[in-house]
Amino acid sequence: MSKWKVLTAAGIGSLLLATSACGGTSSEASDEASGARGDFADIAADVKPDPAAVDLLPADIKKAGVITMAADLHVPPTSFLAEDNKTPIGYNVDIATLLGKKLGLDVEVKNVPWDNVIPGIASGRYDFTATNMTPTQERLKVLDMITYWEAGSSLIVETGNPLELSLADESICGKKIAVITGSSQQQDYLPLISEDCEAAGQEPVEGVVLGNVQAALTQLAAKRLDGVFSDTSQLAWAAKQQPQSFELVSPQYQKEEGDDIVALGLEKDSPLTPALHAAMQSLIDGPAYQATLDRWGLGAGALSTDSKILR
Repeated sequence: MSKWKVLTAAGIGSLLLATSACGGTSSEASDEASGARGDFADIAADVKPDPAAVDLLPADIKKAGVITMAADLHVPPTSFLAEDNKTPIGYNVDIATLLGKKLGLDVEVKNVPWDNVIPGIASGRYDFTATNMTPTQERLKVLDMITYWEAGSSLIVETGNPLELSLADESICGKKIAVITGSSQQQDYLPLISEDCEAAGQEPVEGVVLGNVQAALTQLAAKRLDGVFSDTSQLAWAAKQQPQSFELVSPQYQKEEGDDIVALGLEKDSPLTPALHAAMQSLIDGPAYQATLDRWGLGAGALSTDSKILR
């Protein structure tokens, strides 16, 4: 019998964020028209350097006064560009900014294609990434990772869900479903779903691997796909933006391990890891962490435990 494991959709509605972003600084753009709630400038103003975290900084980084965060800025509402096509905005951008404040450093956000993020981190080109990355065994071979929130995975379909697709049963079997290259949905979850399909005597899912969510949604709107399987946050945002085209299917998918933790990524054995971990824990221990999640509608993903270093 097929073992379909799902998570109830509590809180999915809170992920539905409206509007497109506009120009200005990161906080100005996100506050004016990105769909975020509250004033990021007010949140950031209360975040001060944490002496314990600052003391852990490598001397060369402390002297330089800046670290770089690599992210694919095509993933609203967590990491994307304002309408000026230059200004980084989103939850991950805000978190990176606050981590910099905890460390007394400036943070430069680099727009890097998803496939190039891990090689860039591993080669030392960038200091860290905040990109909703799941800590897998393969990634931990080349990265240090620091847990910082919990995401979910969902299916988005044509409005009205004419094929009556669900991640809770075999209705997805044999269907043409897009996943994003390098994502956990591609590497881990869709193969597990296909195994369940075959165990139930059904055809496996026909996975279509695409470079980013925008490309997948374009093909879904053109009826070249039956659905898109990706992070709940970005799919919920798309469904809110274009309800005439897209519908988020409830419930979410829950992976076999039973948790959807995501983590910052740094070069393996990076001297920055202890300091960034201390900054992350300091941020979690204060009000700015929950406030930043809440302003993007992602408050249900707040960690219920301390941040951890994974190696």
